[in-house]
Amino acid sequence: MGKVQLSPSMMCADIFKLAETVHLFEKHNVPYLHIDVMDGVFVPNIMLGTSEIKQLREFSKIPLDIHLMINEPGDRLEWFEPRQGDYVSVHAESTRHLQRVLAKIRSLGAKPMAAINPATPLSAIEEIFPDIEAVLVMCVNPGYAGQKLVPQTLDKIRRLRNMLDDSGFPDIEIEVDGNVTIENAVKMRKAGADIFVAGTSLLFRPGNMEDHILNFNRELYSV
Repeated sequence: MGKVQLSPSMMCADIFKLAETVHLFEKHNVPYLHIDVMDGVFVPNIMLGTSEIKQLREFSKIPLDIHLMINEPGDRLEWFEPRQGDYVSVHAESTRHLQRVLAKIRSLGAKPMAAINPATPLSAIEEIFPDIEAVLVMCVNPGYAGQKLVPQTLDKIRRLRNMLDDSGFPDIEIEVDGNVTIENAVKMRKAGADIFVAGTSLLFRPGNMEDHILNFNRELYSV
């Protein structure tokens, strides 16, 4: 496994405290800002668009972790101006030509990541390991914050980590998204997760956000 990394879900951030929130992430060397892009078709919600992404880029140098929950993402990759250091994840379920889209992400300078929903088998992505830098395992069905963990995804993370290692791809990272509480994050880390999308179950829940970051670091780095 790689190092533990936080990727705060910016769709959960308070827009009236956005500058304060991003400065806090910079203070604690948070490596990514997770950007959920939804089209209302692939998932039943509409979320962060090109203008919000552009503003975040201008405001902070933290790399973006762009999660495209849209149909045929290859047709719209340039809208989001992927750049070096960014992750861009596309769902295996969202396109007929996954390798082509992943290659396009890499050609634009970003790191390609494949995403899979809870019911999607790992066999859907095992042929594209040479084409990716990471896999995003959805631990809830995408579209909304605040959902409960789909319990069988914990074993799915474990099986994926073993599959990657056994196939000769130990450097491919595993990102997890959905109901990432401290308790669940510890289980996910033990199963093989590296990057943790932190939303309303972790960073953006009631209380002091800085304390939440420190508590996450304390609990996860000891696993």
